[in-house]
Amino acid sequence: MTSHHLSVPTPTLKILPINNVHPHEEHDAQRALPLMKKLQEASHLTNPPIVAPIDNKHYVVLDGANRYHALKSLGYEHILVQVAPYESEYVELQVWHHIISDWDSETFLQHIRAIDGLNITHGWDTHAIARISLKSGVVLSLDAITTVALGERNALLCQIVHTYQKNARLDRTALSETAEVWELYPSAVALLRFPHYQPHDIMMAAKQNALIPPGISRHIIHGRALQLYYPLNLLKDDKVTLAEKNQALQDWIKQKFAQRAVRFYAESTYQFNE
Repeated sequence: MTSHHLSVPTPTLKILPINNVHPHEEHDAQRALPLMKKLQEASHLTNPPIVAPIDNKHYVVLDGANRYHALKSLGYEHILVQVAPYESEYVELQVWHHIISDWDSETFLQHIRAIDGLNITHGWDTHAIARISLKSGVVLSLDAITTVALGERNALLCQIVHTYQKNARLDRTALSETAEVWELYPSAVALLRFPHYQPHDIMMAAKQNALIPPGISRHIIHGRALQLYYPLNLLKDDKVTLAEKNQALQDWIKQKFAQRAVRFYAESTYQFNE
């Protein structure tokens, strides 16, 4: 991907009917509810969700499930998005792992063992839907007891994540080395690692409404549009057609470039005030 950084195209920003946009993952209620309240009071949309085309009419949310859910819950008929097709080569699909902290490991395992249809084995199974590394050094593989369809598999994953999402502190990480995790997160008791998804998995989850848990799929967008601050009143106005809204958006973008208000950063960054 490094060779593309200097030639990343201008972000493709569009306003779409919100009913034509579909999530592939559950929203995180802990994040979505505060975001909804924030958007009720906000005058601008800061960072648009990222979507990829499913077909000529429908799109899947790659990143921004909580923003999508908040806007839909607030009654927005249209949504401002950045379109980033998988085949563009500027989209990378990776995975987040979950660090579980501030919970007793035995209680955590009791909750996991209580999930119906889940098979737990000791050791590392490369075909498992999730793998647990405990701070004690024990490694467990989680999988369905029998072969299941996509919807059942993803529902099982959701049950696994829900067990600790409501009882423990959950941090997402790209780290996979346990020694590094234990050092950075002293109160961690377990690291859950998930297998990598393929774009087809994401598309099918959206098409079948077989949503995966929040915070597992990780889409890296080269050329992501941030700090947009697009006026929400222009997005919500129900007296303006979709075509007129999109023309207004394109005029707004041209004006931003004319004012030299758009800057591209090619380097990877760490943000310390997220």
